[in-house]
Amino acid sequence: MSQHAWKKSSHCQEGEACVHISVTAETILLADSATPDPSSVVSTGRDAFAALIHMLKR
Repeated sequence: MSQHAWKKSSHCQEGEACVHISVTAETILLADSATPDPSSVVSTGRDAFAALIHMLKR
């Protein structure tokens, strides 16, 4: 997973215990650490992620 550029959520507290995101041309990857284990990464498409964010903002 190290080939991905991970960004930490702007809503994190101090430390690395927060959500990290990596965006590729076709997918959004989510993990709960800065150096995620491949088995703990959630992958979704851009449309599904946009729908999730929209729903969460409601």
